[in-house]
Amino acid sequence: MEFDYVIVGAGSAGCVLANRLSADPSVRVCLLEAGSEDTSPLIHAPIGVAAILPTRHVNWALQTVPQPGLMGRHGYQPRGKTLGGSSSINGMIYIRGHRSDYDDWQALGNPGWSYDDVLPYFRKSEGHHLGGSPFHGGEGELHVGRVQPHAVTNAFLDAAGQAGHQRNADFNGAEQEGVGHYDVTIRDGRRWSAAAAFLKPIRELRGNLTVITGVHAQRILLQGKRAVGMQVSLKGERLEIRARREVLLSAGAFASPQLLMLSGIGAQSELKPQGIALHHELPGVGQNLQDHPDIVACYKSHDTSLLGISASGTVKMGKAFVEYARHKTGPFASNCAESGGFLKTSQELPRPDIQLHAVIGPIDDHGRKLHWGHGFSCHVCVLRPKSVGSVGLHSADPFAPPRIDPNFLGHDDDVGTLLKGYRMVREIVGQSPLVRYGLKDLYGSDLASDEQLIELLRRRTDTVYHPVGTCKMGSDEMAVVDNQLRVHGIEGLRVVDASIMPTLIGGNTNAPTIMIAERAAEWIRAAQ
Repeated sequence: MEFDYVIVGAGSAGCVLANRLSADPSVRVCLLEAGSEDTSPLIHAPIGVAAILPTRHVNWALQTVPQPGLMGRHGYQPRGKTLGGSSSINGMIYIRGHRSDYDDWQALGNPGWSYDDVLPYFRKSEGHHLGGSPFHGGEGELHVGRVQPHAVTNAFLDAAGQAGHQRNADFNGAEQEGVGHYDVTIRDGRRWSAAAAFLKPIRELRGNLTVITGVHAQRILLQGKRAVGMQVSLKGERLEIRARREVLLSAGAFASPQLLMLSGIGAQSELKPQGIALHHELPGVGQNLQDHPDIVACYKSHDTSLLGISASGTVKMGKAFVEYARHKTGPFASNCAESGGFLKTSQELPRPDIQLHAVIGPIDDHGRKLHWGHGFSCHVCVLRPKSVGSVGLHSADPFAPPRIDPNFLGHDDDVGTLLKGYRMVREIVGQSPLVRYGLKDLYGSDLASDEQLIELLRRRTDTVYHPVGTCKMGSDEMAVVDNQLRVHGIEGLRVVDASIMPTLIGGNTNAPTIMIAERAAEWIRAAQ
Protein backbone atom coordinates (compact mmCIF):
# COMPACT_ATOMS: atom_id res chain seq x y z
CA MET A 1 0.00 0.00 0.00
CA GLU A 2 1.24 3.44 -0.86
CA PHE A 3 -0.09 6.87 0.09
CA ASP A 4 1.14 10.43 0.05
CA TYR A 5 0.81 10.78 3.84
CA VAL A 6 0.80 8.10 6.51
CA ILE A 7 -0.50 9.30 9.87
CA VAL A 8 0.28 7.10 12.88
CA GLY A 9 -2.36 7.48 15.58
CA ALA A 10 -6.01 8.52 15.18
CA GLY A 11 -6.12 10.63 18.32
CA SER A 12 -6.71 14.33 18.81
CA ALA A 13 -3.93 15.36 16.41
CA GLY A 14 -4.24 12.49 13.94
CA CYS A 15 -7.94 13.05 13.28
CA VAL A 16 -7.33 16.74 12.56
CA LEU A 17 -4.45 15.93 10.20
CA ALA A 18 -6.54 13.34 8.37
CA ASN A 19 -9.32 15.87 7.88
CA ARG A 20 -7.17 18.78 6.75
CA LEU A 21 -4.80 16.85 4.48
CA SER A 22 -7.51 14.79 2.78
CA ALA A 23 -9.37 18.01 1.92
CA ASP A 24 -7.05 18.09 -1.09
CA PRO A 25 -8.49 15.43 -3.43
CA SER A 26 -5.17 15.11 -5.26
CA VAL A 27 -3.44 13.43 -2.31
CA ARG A 28 -4.00 10.06 -0.69
CA VAL A 29 -3.98 9.89 3.10
CA CYS A 30 -3.78 6.84 5.37
CA LEU A 31 -4.71 7.08 9.05
CA LEU A 32 -3.52 4.20 11.27
CA GLU A 33 -5.00 3.40 14.68
CA ALA A 34 -3.95 0.55 16.96
CA GLY A 35 -7.26 0.60 18.79
CA SER A 36 -10.82 -0.12 17.76
CA GLU A 37 -13.58 1.77 16.05
CA ASP A 38 -15.19 4.20 18.50
CA THR A 39 -18.49 2.31 18.74
CA SER A 40 -18.60 1.77 22.51
CA PRO A 41 -21.60 3.52 24.11
CA LEU A 42 -19.33 4.31 27.07
CA ILE A 43 -17.38 6.65 24.80
CA HIS A 44 -20.36 8.65 23.65
CA ALA A 45 -22.31 9.05 26.90
CA PRO A 46 -20.21 11.61 28.80
CA ILE A 47 -20.61 9.86 32.15
CA GLY A 48 -19.03 6.77 30.56
CA VAL A 49 -15.63 8.27 31.35
CA ALA A 50 -16.14 6.98 34.92
CA ALA A 51 -16.27 3.42 33.59
CA ILE A 52 -13.47 3.76 31.01
CA LEU A 53 -10.70 5.37 33.05
CA PRO A 54 -10.29 2.59 35.64
CA THR A 55 -10.48 -0.27 33.12
CA ARG A 56 -8.78 -1.53 29.97
CA HIS A 57 -11.86 -0.84 27.85
CA VAL A 58 -10.64 1.27 24.87
CA ASN A 59 -7.79 2.24 27.20
CA TRP A 60 -4.10 1.31 27.10
CA ALA A 61 -4.10 1.59 30.93
CA LEU A 62 -0.33 2.05 31.15
CA GLN A 63 1.80 2.05 34.30
CA THR A 64 4.81 4.09 35.28
CA VAL A 65 7.95 2.75 36.85
CA PRO A 66 8.05 3.07 40.66
CA GLN A 67 8.08 6.74 41.65
CA PRO A 68 10.43 7.68 44.52
CA GLY A 69 8.47 10.89 45.07
CA LEU A 70 5.29 8.84 45.52
CA MET A 71 6.75 6.43 48.09
CA GLY A 72 7.74 3.94 45.42
CA ARG A 73 4.25 3.56 43.98
CA HIS A 74 3.56 2.80 40.32
CA GLY A 75 1.56 5.57 38.69
CA TYR A 76 -1.36 4.89 36.37
CA GLN A 77 -1.57 6.38 32.87
CA PRO A 78 -4.86 5.87 31.01
CA ARG A 79 -4.58 6.62 27.27
CA GLY A 80 -7.21 6.19 24.58
CA LYS A 81 -7.10 3.03 22.46
CA THR A 82 -9.75 3.81 19.86
CA LEU A 83 -10.57 6.32 17.16
CA GLY A 84 -10.29 9.73 18.77
CA GLY A 85 -7.49 8.51 21.05
CA SER A 86 -7.55 10.13 24.46
CA SER A 87 -10.21 12.60 23.30
CA SER A 88 -12.52 9.57 23.42
CA ILE A 89 -11.79 8.80 27.08
CA ASN A 90 -10.87 12.17 28.62
CA GLY A 91 -12.85 14.51 30.87
CA MET A 92 -13.96 16.57 27.84
CA ILE A 93 -12.69 19.86 29.29
CA TYR A 94 -11.76 22.49 26.71
CA ILE A 95 -8.87 24.57 28.06
CA ARG A 96 -6.08 26.24 26.12
CA GLY A 97 -3.72 27.21 28.91
CA HIS A 98 -2.36 30.65 29.74
CA ARG A 99 -1.41 33.00 26.92
CA SER A 100 2.12 33.26 28.37
CA ASP A 101 2.62 29.52 27.84
CA TYR A 102 2.82 30.04 24.09
CA ASP A 103 4.88 33.20 24.38
CA ASP A 104 7.28 31.04 26.40
CA TRP A 105 7.49 28.56 23.52
CA GLN A 106 8.46 31.31 21.13
CA ALA A 107 10.99 32.70 23.60
CA LEU A 108 12.62 29.27 23.73
CA GLY A 109 13.48 29.61 20.03
CA ASN A 110 10.28 28.52 18.30
CA PRO A 111 9.14 31.34 16.00
CA GLY A 112 5.49 31.19 15.01
CA TRP A 113 4.26 29.76 18.31
CA SER A 114 3.40 32.86 20.34
CA TYR A 115 -0.11 33.24 21.70
CA ASP A 116 -1.01 35.69 18.94
CA ASP A 117 0.29 33.16 16.38
CA VAL A 118 -1.68 30.19 17.73
CA LEU A 119 -4.97 31.87 18.66
CA PRO A 120 -6.29 31.77 15.05
CA TYR A 121 -5.74 28.00 15.00
CA PHE A 122 -7.66 27.50 18.23
CA ARG A 123 -10.47 29.55 16.73
CA LYS A 124 -10.34 27.69 13.41
CA SER A 125 -11.33 24.33 14.87
CA GLU A 126 -13.72 25.63 17.52
CA GLY A 127 -17.51 25.81 17.24
CA HIS A 128 -18.29 27.66 20.47
CA HIS A 129 -21.84 27.46 21.76
CA LEU A 130 -22.00 31.25 22.07
CA GLY A 131 -20.69 31.81 18.55
CA GLY A 132 -17.61 33.55 17.28
CA SER A 133 -15.75 36.28 19.19
CA PRO A 134 -12.20 37.63 19.37
CA PHE A 135 -11.25 34.64 21.55
CA HIS A 136 -13.55 31.95 20.13
CA GLY A 137 -14.43 30.38 16.82
CA GLY A 138 -18.07 29.83 15.97
CA GLU A 139 -17.81 27.76 12.80
CA GLY A 140 -15.29 25.02 13.61
CA GLU A 141 -15.97 21.31 13.77
CA LEU A 142 -15.12 20.91 17.46
CA HIS A 143 -18.26 21.80 19.39
CA VAL A 144 -17.52 23.53 22.68
CA GLY A 145 -20.44 23.91 25.08
CA ARG A 146 -21.53 23.66 28.70
CA VAL A 147 -23.35 21.03 30.73
CA GLN A 148 -26.39 21.64 32.89
CA PRO A 149 -24.64 21.80 36.28
CA HIS A 150 -25.47 19.84 39.40
CA ALA A 151 -26.42 21.95 42.41
CA VAL A 152 -23.14 21.05 44.14
CA THR A 153 -21.24 22.57 41.22
CA ASN A 154 -22.82 25.95 41.85
CA ALA A 155 -22.33 25.50 45.60
CA PHE A 156 -18.63 24.87 45.03
CA LEU A 157 -18.30 28.08 43.03
CA ASP A 158 -20.18 30.04 45.72
CA ALA A 159 -17.91 28.52 48.36
CA ALA A 160 -14.82 29.47 46.37
CA GLY A 161 -16.17 33.01 46.18
CA GLN A 162 -16.58 33.10 49.94
CA ALA A 163 -12.97 31.93 50.23
CA GLY A 164 -11.90 34.99 48.25
CA HIS A 165 -11.59 33.67 44.71
CA GLN A 166 -13.00 35.66 41.81
CA ARG A 167 -15.52 34.21 39.35
CA ASN A 168 -14.36 33.71 35.75
CA ALA A 169 -16.95 33.24 32.99
CA ASP A 170 -14.38 32.17 30.38
CA PHE A 171 -11.07 30.51 31.23
CA ASN A 172 -10.12 30.74 27.53
CA GLY A 173 -10.80 34.46 27.30
CA ALA A 174 -8.87 37.55 28.34
CA GLU A 175 -7.99 36.24 31.81
CA GLN A 176 -7.46 32.71 33.14
CA GLU A 177 -7.45 33.25 36.89
CA GLY A 178 -10.56 32.50 38.91
CA VAL A 179 -13.22 29.81 39.36
CA GLY A 180 -16.07 28.94 37.05
CA HIS A 181 -17.86 26.44 34.86
CA TYR A 182 -15.74 24.55 32.36
CA ASP A 183 -16.30 24.64 28.62
CA VAL A 184 -16.60 21.05 27.42
CA THR A 185 -16.43 19.11 24.16
CA ILE A 186 -19.97 17.79 24.46
CA ARG A 187 -22.68 18.27 21.84
CA ASP A 188 -26.36 17.49 22.38
CA GLY A 189 -25.49 15.32 25.37
CA ARG A 190 -22.80 13.31 23.55
CA ARG A 191 -19.02 13.38 23.79
CA TRP A 192 -17.64 15.34 20.87
CA SER A 193 -14.25 13.66 20.44
CA ALA A 194 -11.74 14.49 17.73
CA ALA A 195 -13.07 11.48 15.82
CA ALA A 196 -16.67 12.71 16.08
CA ALA A 197 -15.68 16.24 15.10
CA PHE A 198 -13.05 15.77 12.40
CA LEU A 199 -13.22 12.18 11.15
CA LYS A 200 -16.78 10.89 11.13
CA PRO A 201 -18.29 13.70 8.97
CA ILE A 202 -15.81 13.20 6.13
CA ARG A 203 -14.70 9.57 6.38
CA GLU A 204 -17.18 8.11 3.89
CA LEU A 205 -17.18 11.15 1.63
CA ARG A 206 -13.50 11.26 0.75
CA GLY A 207 -12.26 8.38 -1.32
CA ASN A 208 -8.69 9.59 -0.87
CA LEU A 209 -8.79 8.90 2.90
CA THR A 210 -8.14 5.39 4.20
CA VAL A 211 -8.66 4.68 7.91
CA ILE A 212 -7.32 1.40 9.28
CA THR A 213 -8.05 0.34 12.87
CA GLY A 214 -6.51 -2.56 14.81
CA VAL A 215 -3.15 -1.93 13.16
CA HIS A 216 -0.09 -1.74 15.39
CA ALA A 217 2.82 0.40 14.21
CA GLN A 218 6.16 -1.35 14.70
CA ARG A 219 8.79 0.95 13.24
CA ILE A 220 9.41 3.71 10.72
CA LEU A 221 10.78 2.58 7.37
CA LEU A 222 13.92 4.55 6.59
CA GLN A 223 16.03 4.92 3.45
CA GLY A 224 19.16 6.67 4.57
CA LYS A 225 18.02 9.81 6.34
CA ARG A 226 14.51 9.80 4.89
CA ALA A 227 11.30 8.25 6.22
CA VAL A 228 9.46 6.34 3.50
CA GLY A 229 6.70 4.55 5.39
CA MET A 230 5.74 2.38 8.33
CA GLN A 231 6.11 -1.28 9.16
CA VAL A 232 2.92 -2.40 10.88
CA SER A 233 1.17 -5.49 12.17
CA LEU A 234 -2.42 -6.11 11.10
CA LYS A 235 -4.19 -9.26 12.29
CA GLY A 236 -0.83 -10.91 12.89
CA GLU A 237 0.50 -10.08 9.44
CA ARG A 238 3.46 -7.79 8.95
CA LEU A 239 2.85 -5.12 6.31
CA GLU A 240 4.66 -2.14 4.88
CA ILE A 241 2.67 1.03 4.25
CA ARG A 242 4.61 3.47 2.12
CA ALA A 243 4.53 7.26 2.24
CA ARG A 244 5.45 9.17 -0.90
CA ARG A 245 5.65 12.50 0.93
CA GLU A 246 5.66 12.28 4.73
CA VAL A 247 5.21 10.05 7.72
CA LEU A 248 3.40 11.88 10.53
CA LEU A 249 3.72 10.50 14.06
CA SER A 250 0.66 11.42 16.13
CA ALA A 251 0.85 8.55 18.59
CA GLY A 252 1.13 10.70 21.72
CA ALA A 253 3.71 11.58 24.34
CA PHE A 254 4.45 7.93 25.11
CA ALA A 255 4.14 6.10 21.78
CA SER A 256 5.69 8.69 19.45
CA PRO A 257 9.11 8.62 21.16
CA GLN A 258 8.80 4.85 21.52
CA LEU A 259 8.34 4.50 17.75
CA LEU A 260 11.30 6.74 17.05
CA MET A 261 13.50 4.66 19.34
CA LEU A 262 12.25 1.37 17.89
CA SER A 263 13.28 2.76 14.51
CA GLY A 264 16.83 3.55 15.64
CA ILE A 265 16.25 7.28 16.19
CA GLY A 266 17.26 8.40 19.65
CA ALA A 267 20.10 8.16 22.12
CA GLN A 268 22.64 5.38 21.69
CA SER A 269 22.54 4.83 25.45
CA GLU A 270 18.81 4.03 25.23
CA LEU A 271 18.93 1.89 22.11
CA LYS A 272 22.04 -0.23 22.61
CA PRO A 273 20.81 -2.09 25.74
CA GLN A 274 17.76 -3.20 23.73
CA GLY A 275 19.84 -4.40 20.79
CA ILE A 276 18.51 -1.70 18.47
CA ALA A 277 20.98 -0.40 15.89
CA LEU A 278 21.42 3.36 15.96
CA HIS A 279 20.23 4.93 12.72
CA HIS A 280 20.24 8.57 13.77
CA GLU A 281 21.54 10.03 17.03
CA LEU A 282 18.92 12.29 18.59
CA PRO A 283 19.49 12.33 22.35
CA GLY A 284 16.31 14.26 23.25
CA VAL A 285 13.92 11.50 22.11
CA GLY A 286 11.92 10.43 25.17
CA GLN A 287 13.43 13.08 27.42
CA ASN A 288 11.62 16.13 28.86
CA LEU A 289 8.50 14.25 29.97
CA GLN A 290 6.28 16.68 31.86
CA ASP A 291 2.88 15.98 33.41
CA HIS A 292 0.61 17.58 35.99
CA PRO A 293 0.95 15.91 39.41
CA ASP A 294 -2.51 15.79 40.95
CA ILE A 295 -4.03 15.04 44.35
CA VAL A 296 -7.75 14.34 44.73
CA ALA A 297 -9.45 15.55 47.87
CA CYS A 298 -12.19 12.94 48.23
CA TYR A 299 -15.29 13.44 50.40
CA LYS A 300 -18.27 11.34 51.43
CA SER A 301 -21.72 12.92 51.64
CA HIS A 302 -25.21 12.01 52.84
CA ASP A 303 -26.69 13.66 49.72
CA THR A 304 -27.76 10.90 47.32
CA SER A 305 -28.12 13.38 44.43
CA LEU A 306 -24.33 13.20 44.21
CA LEU A 307 -22.84 10.28 42.30
CA GLY A 308 -22.08 7.13 44.24
CA ILE A 309 -23.12 3.60 45.09
CA SER A 310 -26.24 2.86 47.14
CA ALA A 311 -29.64 1.24 46.77
CA SER A 312 -31.41 4.57 46.32
CA GLY A 313 -28.61 5.77 44.08
CA THR A 314 -29.09 2.76 41.81
CA VAL A 315 -32.75 3.60 41.41
CA LYS A 316 -31.92 7.21 40.62
CA MET A 317 -29.32 6.21 38.05
CA GLY A 318 -31.84 3.91 36.42
CA LYS A 319 -34.18 6.85 36.00
CA ALA A 320 -31.26 8.98 34.78
CA PHE A 321 -30.46 6.36 32.14
CA VAL A 322 -34.01 6.49 30.83
CA GLU A 323 -33.86 10.29 30.74
CA TYR A 324 -30.59 10.14 28.82
CA ALA A 325 -31.87 7.54 26.37
CA ARG A 326 -34.90 9.69 25.61
CA HIS A 327 -33.57 13.23 25.78
CA LYS A 328 -29.75 13.10 26.11
CA THR A 329 -30.02 15.14 29.32
CA GLY A 330 -29.43 14.55 33.04
CA PRO A 331 -26.45 13.06 34.89
CA PHE A 332 -25.45 10.79 31.99
CA ALA A 333 -24.88 13.92 29.86
CA SER A 334 -22.40 15.37 32.39
CA ASN A 335 -18.63 15.07 32.24
CA CYS A 336 -18.77 15.00 36.09
CA ALA A 337 -15.98 17.60 36.37
CA GLU A 338 -18.30 20.48 35.63
CA SER A 339 -16.37 23.33 37.25
CA GLY A 340 -13.01 24.25 38.64
CA GLY A 341 -10.50 27.02 38.72
CA PHE A 342 -7.06 28.42 38.08
CA LEU A 343 -5.58 29.88 41.25
CA LYS A 344 -2.36 31.42 42.49
CA THR A 345 -0.78 30.01 45.62
CA SER A 346 0.81 33.45 46.04
CA GLN A 347 -0.58 36.71 44.73
CA GLU A 348 2.96 37.69 43.78
CA LEU A 349 2.87 35.13 40.95
CA PRO A 350 2.29 36.41 37.40
CA ARG A 351 -0.12 33.60 36.52
CA PRO A 352 -2.04 30.76 38.21
CA ASP A 353 0.10 27.85 39.32
CA ILE A 354 -2.62 25.37 40.35
CA GLN A 355 -5.79 24.07 38.72
CA LEU A 356 -8.89 22.62 40.38
CA HIS A 357 -11.41 20.15 38.95
CA ALA A 358 -14.56 19.83 41.08
CA VAL A 359 -16.26 16.45 40.54
CA ILE A 360 -19.85 15.57 41.42
CA GLY A 361 -18.87 12.19 42.87
CA PRO A 362 -16.13 10.51 44.91
CA ILE A 363 -13.09 9.73 42.73
CA ASP A 364 -10.50 7.54 44.41
CA ASP A 365 -7.44 6.14 42.60
CA HIS A 366 -8.80 7.04 39.13
CA GLY A 367 -12.08 5.38 40.01
CA ARG A 368 -10.39 2.05 40.64
CA LYS A 369 -11.19 2.13 44.36
CA LEU A 370 -14.92 2.22 45.04
CA HIS A 371 -16.73 3.31 48.20
CA TRP A 372 -20.26 2.60 49.35
CA GLY A 373 -22.22 5.81 49.48
CA HIS A 374 -22.10 9.14 47.70
CA GLY A 375 -19.65 12.00 47.65
CA PHE A 376 -17.75 14.84 46.06
CA SER A 377 -14.15 15.30 44.93
CA CYS A 378 -11.81 18.10 44.04
CA HIS A 379 -8.61 17.60 42.07
CA VAL A 380 -5.74 20.01 42.60
CA CYS A 381 -2.74 19.88 40.27
CA VAL A 382 0.54 21.75 39.85
CA LEU A 383 0.38 23.53 36.49
CA ARG A 384 4.08 23.94 35.75
CA PRO A 385 5.96 21.28 37.70
CA LYS A 386 9.73 21.49 37.99
CA SER A 387 9.97 17.69 38.11
CA VAL A 388 10.89 16.34 34.68
CA GLY A 389 10.88 12.68 33.66
CA SER A 390 11.42 10.50 30.62
CA VAL A 391 10.05 7.80 28.34
CA GLY A 392 12.26 4.90 27.34
CA LEU A 393 12.15 1.27 26.28
CA HIS A 394 11.61 -1.83 28.36
CA SER A 395 12.15 -3.93 25.27
CA ALA A 396 12.72 -3.86 21.51
CA ASP A 397 9.34 -5.55 21.17
CA PRO A 398 6.95 -3.00 19.58
CA PHE A 399 4.05 -4.63 21.46
CA ALA A 400 5.68 -4.02 24.84
CA PRO A 401 4.64 -0.84 26.67
CA PRO A 402 7.19 1.96 26.92
CA ARG A 403 9.04 2.73 30.13
CA ILE A 404 7.32 5.76 31.66
CA ASP A 405 8.97 7.77 34.42
CA PRO A 406 7.21 11.10 35.14
CA ASN A 407 9.38 11.72 38.22
CA PHE A 408 6.32 12.98 40.09
CA LEU A 409 7.12 15.19 43.11
CA GLY A 410 10.81 14.76 42.42
CA HIS A 411 11.35 18.46 43.01
CA ASP A 412 10.61 19.94 46.42
CA ASP A 413 9.00 23.04 44.91
CA ASP A 414 6.27 20.86 43.40
CA VAL A 415 5.54 19.41 46.83
CA GLY A 416 5.28 22.88 48.32
CA THR A 417 2.96 24.14 45.57
CA LEU A 418 0.72 21.08 45.80
CA LEU A 419 0.53 21.43 49.59
CA LYS A 420 -0.60 25.05 49.26
CA GLY A 421 -3.19 24.07 46.66
CA TYR A 422 -4.52 21.25 48.84
CA ARG A 423 -4.93 23.65 51.75
CA MET A 424 -6.80 26.06 49.48
CA VAL A 425 -9.24 23.30 48.53
CA ARG A 426 -9.80 22.53 52.21
CA GLU A 427 -10.60 26.18 52.81
CA ILE A 428 -13.13 26.23 49.97
CA VAL A 429 -14.84 23.03 51.10
CA GLY A 430 -15.21 24.46 54.58
CA GLN A 431 -17.33 27.41 53.41
CA SER A 432 -21.05 27.59 54.16
CA PRO A 433 -22.45 26.89 50.65
CA LEU A 434 -21.07 23.34 50.87
CA VAL A 435 -21.99 22.70 54.50
CA ARG A 436 -25.41 21.24 53.65
CA TYR A 437 -23.72 18.37 51.80
CA GLY A 438 -22.05 17.17 55.01
CA LEU A 439 -18.75 16.53 53.29
CA LYS A 440 -16.40 14.26 55.22
CA ASP A 441 -12.79 13.98 54.07
CA LEU A 442 -12.00 10.31 53.42
CA TYR A 443 -8.26 10.59 53.96
CA GLY A 444 -7.21 13.91 55.48
CA SER A 445 -9.77 14.86 58.12
CA ASP A 446 -7.40 14.25 61.06
CA LEU A 447 -4.28 15.65 59.38
CA ALA A 448 -3.16 19.20 60.07
CA SER A 449 0.61 19.63 60.03
CA ASP A 450 2.66 20.14 56.88
CA GLU A 451 4.50 16.88 57.56
CA GLN A 452 1.27 14.90 57.82
CA LEU A 453 -0.19 16.44 54.69
CA ILE A 454 2.99 15.99 52.65
CA GLU A 455 2.93 12.30 53.54
CA LEU A 456 -0.70 12.22 52.33
CA LEU A 457 0.31 13.91 49.07
CA ARG A 458 3.06 11.37 48.46
CA ARG A 459 0.65 8.50 49.18
CA ARG A 460 -2.13 9.75 46.91
CA THR A 461 -0.73 11.96 44.13
CA ASP A 462 -0.78 10.73 40.53
CA THR A 463 -1.38 12.07 37.02
CA VAL A 464 -4.32 14.16 35.85
CA TYR A 465 -3.63 12.76 32.34
CA HIS A 466 -1.58 15.50 30.64
CA PRO A 467 1.79 13.99 29.55
CA VAL A 468 3.74 16.11 27.05
CA GLY A 469 7.22 17.06 25.91
CA THR A 470 8.99 13.85 24.93
CA CYS A 471 9.75 14.95 21.34
CA LYS A 472 10.21 18.58 22.18
CA MET A 473 10.27 21.39 19.66
CA GLY A 474 13.33 23.61 19.46
CA SER A 475 16.83 24.05 18.12
CA ASP A 476 18.96 23.06 21.11
CA GLU A 477 20.81 19.77 21.36
CA MET A 478 17.90 18.05 23.15
CA ALA A 479 15.23 19.18 20.68
CA VAL A 480 13.64 16.47 18.53
CA VAL A 481 11.65 18.57 16.05
CA ASP A 482 12.04 22.06 14.61
CA ASN A 483 9.42 24.80 14.80
CA GLN A 484 7.52 23.19 11.89
CA LEU A 485 7.61 19.83 13.71
CA ARG A 486 10.07 18.19 11.30
CA VAL A 487 12.33 15.65 13.00
CA HIS A 488 15.86 17.00 13.10
CA GLY A 489 18.08 15.17 10.63
CA ILE A 490 15.37 12.99 9.05
CA GLU A 491 13.49 14.06 5.92
CA GLY A 492 9.83 13.23 5.39
CA LEU A 493 9.13 12.75 9.09
CA ARG A 494 7.24 14.97 11.53
CA VAL A 495 5.87 14.52 15.01
CA VAL A 496 2.48 16.17 15.47
CA ASP A 497 1.03 15.69 18.96
CA ALA A 498 1.48 16.79 22.58
CA SER A 499 4.99 15.35 22.69
CA ILE A 500 6.33 18.39 20.78
CA MET A 501 5.45 20.84 23.58
CA PRO A 502 8.75 22.21 24.93
CA THR A 503 7.03 23.12 28.22
CA LEU A 504 3.79 21.98 29.80
CA ILE A 505 0.93 24.41 29.36
CA GLY A 506 -1.14 25.62 32.31
CA GLY A 507 -4.26 23.54 31.76
CA ASN A 508 -5.80 20.51 30.06
CA THR A 509 -3.91 19.44 26.95
CA ASN A 510 -6.58 18.26 24.49
CA ALA A 511 -7.40 21.64 22.92
CA PRO A 512 -3.70 22.58 22.53
CA THR A 513 -3.03 19.24 20.81
CA ILE A 514 -5.78 19.95 18.29
CA MET A 515 -4.30 23.40 17.73
CA ILE A 516 -0.87 21.87 17.13
CA ALA A 517 -2.33 19.67 14.40
CA GLU A 518 -4.14 22.61 12.80
CA ARG A 519 -0.85 24.51 12.76
CA ALA A 520 1.09 21.58 11.32
CA ALA A 521 -1.46 20.80 8.61
CA GLU A 522 -0.89 24.19 6.99
CA TRP A 523 2.87 23.69 6.91
CA ILE A 524 2.52 20.17 5.53
CA ARG A 525 0.22 21.30 2.73
CA ALA A 526 2.50 24.26 1.94
CA ALA A 527 5.43 21.85 1.53
CA GLN A 528 3.69 19.82 -1.20
